[in-house]
Amino acid sequence: MPSGNRNDGHWRIFICHFLFICLAAVSSRANRPPHDQDPSPGFAAELSGSSTEVVQALNEVLEDQIIHGTHVFDKEPTLTGATLAASTSLFEPWAGPGRVFYKIRKDVVAPRHFRESEDMGTIAVRYVVTSAGEVHTRIRIDAVFVETAHRRLHASDGTVESSEFKAIQEHLQAIQFAAQEAADAKRRRNSADLVRQTAIRQREDETTRLAAAQSSVQDLEQRISAMRHEVERRVKAPGADLKSAPFRAAAKVKTIAAYTEVVIVIVTPRWYGVETPDGQRGWMPVDQLEALP
Repeated sequence: MPSGNRNDGHWRIFICHFLFICLAAVSSRANRPPHDQDPSPGFAAELSGSSTEVVQALNEVLEDQIIHGTHVFDKEPTLTGATLAASTSLFEPWAGPGRVFYKIRKDVVAPRHFRESEDMGTIAVRYVVTSAGEVHTRIRIDAVFVETAHRRLHASDGTVESSEFKAIQEHLQAIQFAAQEAADAKRRRNSADLVRQTAIRQREDETTRLAAAQSSVQDLEQRISAMRHEVERRVKAPGADLKSAPFRAAAKVKTIAAYTEVVIVIVTPRWYGVETPDGQRGWMPVDQLEALP
């Protein structure tokens, strides 16, 4: 065989082999996993709340069936139909710290805020929650759109991540507000119970003091009654004269009607020095006075 023809054959084989390698490389690039292409820049921030509160708020957002921060039609500014996913191949398996959650929306056509998205595909959002202390929690959010046919990945421009974060933050604030309201209501109930218990104890104490006071009053009344019986007398019927001195011949001050009560101020064997109800003082014979009934 002439050397020229042989060289041409070798050259054609080389060109075919080169073209095959190029086509294989292009095919490999088109079909490789989307996470090998330009990744989402992501969004990370710290929330004021425990990891338990943040996960509760995140679960509420995961279950709202919305991909926040994007839409397909201008007349429908909210993209619904999203579902919670345990995992997705649109992200590499997470190997870092924290708890990982996913939300996906399939069959979306050219969603807004994903760079150069012009075909049908799936939106995937990944959330990574990491505790940063008792009252602080860090969350990272990544969102991507992957075309169904060409497996081309489109990173979010950050709107989806920031919108998802805002939704989580609003739910967290609502949870914390409800918890604070419940705590305040419990404190008010406890305060009201304390006031009622204090009022009951005060009433019981007042009842005890009142009973003691009533008993003291009764004792005092009894003592006063006993003292009256000791220091008071009443005039026997039909009445008697009040004398100016303890002698029968002494001048009469006035006549005291029967049963008039007088106070004894001086005691002698036969005469009492007395004071009448109108304040006059004089003497009356002992035998003309009697004890109070």
